[in-house]
Amino acid sequence: MRTATRILAAATTAMALGGTVLATASPASAASRDGVCDTGEFCYYFNSNNQGSVSDFTESVDDYATTQPTCYDFKGPGEGKGQCIKNAAASAWNRSSKTVRVYFNSGHTGTYQDFAPGAKGNLNATLKNQNASHEFGPGSSGSRTNMSYSLYATSGGSITCGFDGYSSTPGRHEGIDIARRVGSSVHALVAGTVINVARGSTGSGGLSTIAIYNSAANKTVIYLHSAPSSSLRVGQSVSRGQVIATESWHGVSSSSAAHTHVEMRPGRVTLAAKSVGDPRLDNPNPTSFWNSQGYNVR
Repeated sequence: MRTATRILAAATTAMALGGTVLATASPASAASRDGVCDTGEFCYYFNSNNQGSVSDFTESVDDYATTQPTCYDFKGPGEGKGQCIKNAAASAWNRSSKTVRVYFNSGHTGTYQDFAPGAKGNLNATLKNQNASHEFGPGSSGSRTNMSYSLYATSGGSITCGFDGYSSTPGRHEGIDIARRVGSSVHALVAGTVINVARGSTGSGGLSTIAIYNSAANKTVIYLHSAPSSSLRVGQSVSRGQVIATESWHGVSSSSAAHTHVEMRPGRVTLAAKSVGDPRLDNPNPTSFWNSQGYNVR
């Protein structure tokens, strides 16, 4: 009997120790995606003013998915628990040490809103219930912004055709096409001196051109298709971020295809390179130039 008692006591002790280990491990594992906004995490809330169920993250996610069981969901108690977070978050709290950027589109693209370390609050009107991805420490330099956002400033656009990106049009695309909507303000991406303004008109035969030369970089940035501001003149100095045009369809066949063609050309050049029907690239890939100016090419 004493032997049996010892065996039972040992088993009971082992079970107690095992229970202790499990009880210690649970909070550690729960700290990752447990629906509690812990230090070091970025958290979405289902409702405005940081209310409702929480979805917490420690790293970037480029696509939340939209169906269970594969989507990222709200895990904390409260309204919204169990729902997929894509296009469903209303507020956020950044408890990490890095800036976190919330994007309108998947793949870390489109209009965005930054949450600095410690910041909490509502998503803006564009992103509320329209959140599709987020990024910790956005931009490889830590300070770059997307050129598709900066061209339209507070109302970002999207790249519709990249450099040398023609897929059905014959020729080699010499610039980057960015679109938002007709009438959107177009901002200068780089400071410089206006060396050419051609106002054009709507329709395929009315190409407009704005050429701005930056002497420090010895590069010209050319904007096509948008309607130049009435005050813009040759010889005028333009600052980075200044409104220079409104999006239109000057030299484009229809308003539905409105966009701004942005082209970097080496040296002081007044006209864009030919693209349609031209098999040769006259401009180098502009990615390194745009990066040097503080932009991500997206």
